[in-house]
Amino acid sequence: MTVKNDAEKRWVELDVVFPGTPEQLWHAMATGPGISAWFTSTTVDGQEGGAIAFDFGGGAVSRGTITAWQPPARIAYEEREWKGDAPPVATEITIRARSGDTCVVRMVHSLFTTEDTWDDELEGFEAGWPGFFEVLRAYLQHFAGQKAAAFRASGVVVAGTHHDAWREVSLALGLSGPNVGEQRTTPVDAPTLTGTVERVQQGAKTCEVMLRLDHPAPGIAEVGTYSWGGKARTAVSVYFYGDGASEAAAEAEPQWRAWMAKRFPESEAESTHA
Repeated sequence: MTVKNDAEKRWVELDVVFPGTPEQLWHAMATGPGISAWFTSTTVDGQEGGAIAFDFGGGAVSRGTITAWQPPARIAYEEREWKGDAPPVATEITIRARSGDTCVVRMVHSLFTTEDTWDDELEGFEAGWPGFFEVLRAYLQHFAGQKAAAFRASGVVVAGTHHDAWREVSLALGLSGPNVGEQRTTPVDAPTLTGTVERVQQGAKTCEVMLRLDHPAPGIAEVGTYSWGGKARTAVSVYFYGDGASEAAAEAEPQWRAWMAKRFPESEAESTHA
């Protein structure tokens, strides 16, 4: 993964082909309900100059201003306080129709600086999106247009790399040695998830497994580990779909947050690294 640069800025870019029409992709990538169905809880004031906000839970909200609004082809926004004293990050998403009811989506993240101080964060954006894009792909294929409710629970693994963290997390959740097409169920001492392995990704930046869920409700779960801020971290993102989605999420979210707080508490990691 390479950060590109010119005399004014540094940026990373991704081009991805998705099933669906431009209107379906626009809904999924430029509206609050659409983004919330595959990424994180999001609100969008759909107009140039409108606000966009990504709520990651625990009080972590990234807010931005929409700088371009051209449905169903292009949205751009700028986030100014996304991390400490970093320069604003500008995001542009363009949607272009292809044959066979598919679209090419291009996403570009730009920092208007000539310094390489924030290149790790830019590369982190690039590395983080593919997992969420696979959730989006599964949503478009299996659940498009259905009601959605989602949540994310995360923790910190005290010692080792994110690969070490994955060995620990996958063992705890019954996901060791996953193969696409297998049916997996979490053990009795973890919150219940039962589903089919849809995707396995193990690389230098992340380790991830995606399940298409049958229980406790139809949906998608993404379980993964990654490195951030010098620590190995783990996260479970769960997306329920259908008329019972909100009820299923309301019941499951506190269970997952309690499990993470017990097994991988952030406070313990902070005191260990102090």
